[in-house]
Amino acid sequence: MKVIIAPDSFKGSLTAIEAARAMREGIREVDPAIETILLPAADGGEGTMQSLVDATGGRFVDVSVEDPLGRAVMASYGVLGDGKTCVIEIAEASGLTRLHTDELDPIVASSYGTGMLIAHAMDAGYRNFIIGLGGSATNDGGAGLLQALGIRFLNQKGEELSKGGGALQKIASIHMENWDPRIAQCEFTVACDVSNPLVGPNGASAVFGPQKGATEKDIALLDRSLQRFADLIEKETGIALHNKEGAGAAGGAGGAFQAFFNCVMRQGIDVVLEAIEFDRYLDDADLVLTGEGKTDMQTLSGKTPIGIAQAAREKGKPAILISGMIDEESRSEVAPYFTEIHAIVDGGISREDGMEEAFVHLKERTKKVMERVIYQ
Repeated sequence: MKVIIAPDSFKGSLTAIEAARAMREGIREVDPAIETILLPAADGGEGTMQSLVDATGGRFVDVSVEDPLGRAVMASYGVLGDGKTCVIEIAEASGLTRLHTDELDPIVASSYGTGMLIAHAMDAGYRNFIIGLGGSATNDGGAGLLQALGIRFLNQKGEELSKGGGALQKIASIHMENWDPRIAQCEFTVACDVSNPLVGPNGASAVFGPQKGATEKDIALLDRSLQRFADLIEKETGIALHNKEGAGAAGGAGGAFQAFFNCVMRQGIDVVLEAIEFDRYLDDADLVLTGEGKTDMQTLSGKTPIGIAQAAREKGKPAILISGMIDEESRSEVAPYFTEIHAIVDGGISREDGMEEAFVHLKERTKKVMERVIYQ
């Protein structure tokens, strides 16, 4: 029997590879002869780089870059096992996790550090990129990462703009003469599950600004700034980002990639499954196990377990979900995608205990599930 183990991370408890190892231990305690294939997965958000590197036997490269407020930090990008594909998450250099709650300020936060990671990877010879857009602390339309790669933004006096989304209210011109020519040699696959446009009531500032520390006054200023930025980008490139689907992702960085890079925007889970060659492993598998920290209605919007289940169904393979928790109101909606669904926080195990001893509980729940699968 061959079992593919492809969970997402159990946030706050286990990385995806740790969750996969816990499941493997549970299976081995039932029958050590069962062959297990560990393919830790993600949906394009935070943790995607880790999962892709783990699943493909890749490596990490550490680089000194700027955090969202311009401070020097060490950040990483991943190189997949093929030795050719580079994975960069905007959250790594420019993410919310880089800042304390009282530091959140999308008026000044910049995506410059993400551009520095791209530049370093190009210096190392990489030309094939996967970009994850989840978890940014920025609302600068990707201006920072563009500045790091050579584009100059000037005000009416011909002075360089400072970094951050608020500075874009004063932008008067875009200058491309120093734009890194290697960008044209690169291909970018952008993992993006956000369809929001750049501006307006459903845009980057209005929808995602509050979680990045924006007040109502900030949101109005940031939206006007991105409107002005988009006007100039359209003048420069002919591409109108204002209402373009996905342009509002990562504080507008999705728009920057669409306007200035040779990029394809794709659903995050699809990017991940292709990169880890999930279909190839499915061909001779007998069963697929997946899971996540909490399964709820958001799971249905392209999260890892649903993507795994859909891929398994296409090949006629059973898929079992083992999550930390399952929202009871969502159970009936989620259940049809899987052969079985199970939760750790069930049958007397509390949420706190489930998180603190997640590895042990996931192993034990997997063991019980597999006993039933094999011996019933």
